Amino acid sequence: MLKRVSNYDELIKSFNWHIPKHFNIGFEVCDHWAETEPDKVAIIDVSNNDRPQKYTYKQLKALSNQLANALTRLGVKAGDRTAVLLPQTVETALSHIATFKLGGISIPLFTLFGVDALEYRIENAGIKVIVTDTSGATKLNSIRHNLPSLEQILVIDGNADSDIDFYDLIKNESQEFEIINTKSADPALITYTSGTTGQPKGALHAHRSLLGHLPGVEMSHYFFPEPEDKIWTPADWAWIGGLMDVLMPALYHGVPVVACRFEKFSAEAAFDLIEQHQIRNLFLPPTALKLMRTIDSPEKHWNLNVRTIASAGETLGAELLEWGKQTFGISINEFYGQTECNMIVSACAEIMPAQPGIIGRPAPGHEVEVINENGEIKPHSQSGQIAVRSPDPVMFLGYWNNTQATKDKYQGDWLLTGDVGYKTEDGWLKFIGRDDDVITSSGYRIGPGEIEDTLIKHPAVQIAAVVGKPDPDRTEIVKAFIVLKDHNQASKQLKTEIQNWVKVQLAAHEYPREIEFIKELPMTTTGKIIRRQLREYD
Repeated sequence: MLKRVSNYDELIKSFNWHIPKHFNIGFEVCDHWAETEPDKVAIIDVSNNDRPQKYTYKQLKALSNQLANALTRLGVKAGDRTAVLLPQTVETALSHIATFKLGGISIPLFTLFGVDALEYRIENAGIKVIVTDTSGATKLNSIRHNLPSLEQILVIDGNADSDIDFYDLIKNESQEFEIINTKSADPALITYTSGTTGQPKGALHAHRSLLGHLPGVEMSHYFFPEPEDKIWTPADWAWIGGLMDVLMPALYHGVPVVACRFEKFSAEAAFDLIEQHQIRNLFLPPTALKLMRTIDSPEKHWNLNVRTIASAGETLGAELLEWGKQTFGISINEFYGQTECNMIVSACAEIMPAQPGIIGRPAPGHEVEVINENGEIKPHSQSGQIAVRSPDPVMFLGYWNNTQATKDKYQGDWLLTGDVGYKTEDGWLKFIGRDDDVITSSGYRIGPGEIEDTLIKHPAVQIAAVVGKPDPDRTEIVKAFIVLKDHNQASKQLKTEIQNWVKVQLAAHEYPREIEFIKELPMTTTGKIIRRQLREYD
């Protein structure tokens, strides 16, 4: 834990990494507390709004041990991949924890993914078992014939066809389990990133990654934890921001986590939840903050007792930061990172007043600089690529089954973020823009390659290119430029049909909100789409 200090320089000087040789996330976020404070509340599951359910660490240990035993009996062993296709529920946490305990590699999957997105990830990672619900099982069974690695589907709310009922499976298993004594550098998690070309890449993380996240989490939440802290985020636990910035660090620190992800985010519902459960700590993506800001004087309508708010995904402006102070009485702390190397920069207004438009400073233990094309650190105020010095405990082990992409991610000892920025004279990091074509929309990072692959599967589409178009509410929206096959006519009806195609086949948050039919795409001589020209079309 970070020492509570009065200024940033003191914070950096007082910090040292303590990474043990052996470390298992499953033990540290569960059994550690079950052995010392078994009745301490770990998760408040409000996914069923009529009957919120509190789970203690003792219950979390017993259930995750039963699941670990069941998975072992199904043939899952150390190094095997299991996946979790669920929203924020206690079963999501149990599935990750059980996999960690038996030395497996856990893979979060987003419930809004369509069959194309799921099929690619399952096949790429060689996933053996998936824990899901009936909705997810329906999608999986429609493509199961294409997934030779997938042996079992466990369903938490019933079963269908050859699927297994989750609770029937574990009910007779022992509540004791001998946790694999994993090394801190052993693989634990694969989180898929959005790529600019082709399909997403699986970022493989070690057990030590949780320890690597902690300084940034603690810094952005004003020296988290404090007594009475309780945390929630609307961000899905399928993303690294929800899983490793909120769920796992909170459980590690013994802080109750409220499990609730709205099917459609509502500002009123968010304020209701915060008040009802007296939530003290929030990770709110900028889009959520913007929607909540549309409520007039929320502090007059809800009894709020929020201690900290962290936000990431895009830079917050002065107006939004001021709204946060007026509504909650605190400064919103921004932080920065990416799937491969997360939580590396943070603000902390308690020790360094917020600077609107500037993200923060490197979190303790992380060396973050702006470098040139030769890997040399650039002087302050000069822009270049944001990079992180390796080794670093939060840094990924590499891309799953993709050594070339892993090699390309580094320049010497520097991990390249692909983002452009500069450091101010006092060491704050200013984010300028992305050096690639990843689209930032409503807090999601969306890669155009996966959408393009889905678009060209539509029978009317010959070729397509996707870019981000600036949008005042979502930062960017997905815009598709499409060349139709011969004998197909552009029409409003066809646009709607193609949009719905992407929603169903890929994911609802990745469909192109705008489509423009064109005769040909701008290409380089080597056949690469020149997206820069497409962004200039408007």
